[in-house]
Formats: sequence, structure tokens, C-alpha cells
Amino acid sequence: QVQLVESGGDLVQTGGSLRLSCTVSGLPVSYYSMGWFRQAPGKEREGVASINWYCGVTYYKDSVKGRFTISRESTQHNVYLQMNNLEPKDTAMYYCAAAKIPVARRYYDPPTSEKAYRYWGQGTQVTVSS
Repeated sequence: QVQLVESGGDLVQTGGSLRLSCTVSGLPVSYYSMGWFRQAPGKEREGVASINWYCGVTYYKDSVKGRFTISRESTQHNVYLQMNNLEPKDTAMYYCAAAKIPVARRYYDPPTSEKAYRYWGQGTQVTVSS
């Protein structure tokens, strides 16, 4: 059974930091890309950051570059999203998702579209107060 479990969401003040964690089970993670997505009330879900687990190539949404860092930890099958200098516009439910990497794309950028991601977690809430 595939499970993605997020944790680490919280209420923080502007300028604060959080580290989100996603623990993956039931998947050979080395052959998957992992993505962090977020959805604010009344808005569409958007990709924030993703990582090709096989080769480590990463992607970031422009608005989080320099503030957010995605990383993976293979022994525990964890994916992290370190979020620094948080702003109220970062307030959202954050989701972890997994997409299988085709063999031909093992050294390519991870997918950015949520349509490519088959497995999803339940989400963790991040609220940034002004």
C-alpha cells in the first residue's frame, strides 16, 4: 500500500521558517520524482518544488526560489521542504506527491504538472501571519 504522509505545517509569523516532511512507503522511491504542491483557499493547486529522486535534479516555482529548498533522504524515504523567509502569500495546504520517472527521463528535470503525479498525501497546513 502506497502512503505519503506529510508533517511539519504550522502557524508562523512573516519571516519565519518551517520544514515540511513527507514520509513515503510502498514505493521504490529511487525511481520516482517527488513534488510539493500547495493550494490556498479559492485558488488552484500549484507546484512549488520537485525533485527527481534518481539524479537529484530539482525544480522551483519562481516565487519560492532562494527561500525554499527541497531535499530527499534515502534511508528513511523522506522528502523535505525547507521554507525560509515565509510570507503571508505562502499560506496554503501543502501536499506531497509522487510521479514515476520513465526510464528515458531518469536524468531529466522532474515533472511540474500535477497531472504527472499519481500518488498524493493528505496535506499539511501552513499559515503565515502578517
